[in-house]
Amino acid sequence: MTTQEPVVLPQKRPLLAWVLLCCLALVWGSSFILIKRSLVAFQPEQVAGGRLVFALLFFSPFLAGQSRQADVRAAVRHRWVALLASGIVGFVIPAFLFAEAGVHLNSSLAGALNSLSPLFTLIIGGVFFGQVLKIRQVVGILLGLAGSLLLVFFSATGSFQINGYALLVVLATLCYGLNTNLIGRYLKHLPAVVSTAWLFAFAGPIALLTLMPTDFLDRVLASQNRWSLGALVTLGVFGSGLMSIFFNRVMQLSSPLFAASVTYLIPIVALLWGFLDGETIYTAQFAGMGICLLGIWLVNKS
Repeated sequence: MTTQEPVVLPQKRPLLAWVLLCCLALVWGSSFILIKRSLVAFQPEQVAGGRLVFALLFFSPFLAGQSRQADVRAAVRHRWVALLASGIVGFVIPAFLFAEAGVHLNSSLAGALNSLSPLFTLIIGGVFFGQVLKIRQVVGILLGLAGSLLLVFFSATGSFQINGYALLVVLATLCYGLNTNLIGRYLKHLPAVVSTAWLFAFAGPIALLTLMPTDFLDRVLASQNRWSLGALVTLGVFGSGLMSIFFNRVMQLSSPLFAASVTYLIPIVALLWGFLDGETIYTAQFAGMGICLLGIWLVNKS
């Protein structure tokens, strides 16, 4: 990994950062219901691999144009290790974890657990990236973890038991926290379209390899699967593709922790979709989500 001179220096535009953050919350908050709809026709590994392949297809024209630019080729060559690591940690692994969890969890619960991302961003930043932690941030981390325990230990029926599939979402948010720090340290100064396109240039082929032994193409071509396919394409093109550009741009305009704070709003959007879809949310799960969000607020409080 390298910290060579940036290709393009970012300009500070706080208002733009907030606008992009709201777009991220709306689309990523809808990702959980899209996963649920995709799973109607596709297997979990097909949903995970498919969304990444569709994202790669979305970025293919960008990659073709960027490959002809000498400065972009040099930047990618200097940062290929960081791009590969970020593609695997931030996209490949979480995609499979969320798809598997989506078979067994309400989409609203998965969205609530996703709020752990900024807490793991801060923990990993403090432990491995030299970020100084304040007392209130430590308190916020502890509150967030306490809230997550409520979400993990209450199953979809509201009874008290360990929900192993919820732990898959927790692991995915841990990956997100690590990836946010990787991007902030090693890829922040690349133009957002460049860094995101090349992340999928590495992640997409890996996903394609996982789809090849399956009947993914047959399911794609089956007419009765068109709604699930539409959900999967939307998940890949918008959720994994366009919004990843927005996320990287937000980090250029602000900080990794601010970008991770999109999870303030994601649970609200996910909860709304879950309610419209007839999902039951129990009191303990509301309490867990509220405690998580309180912890995130303390972490980000100036």
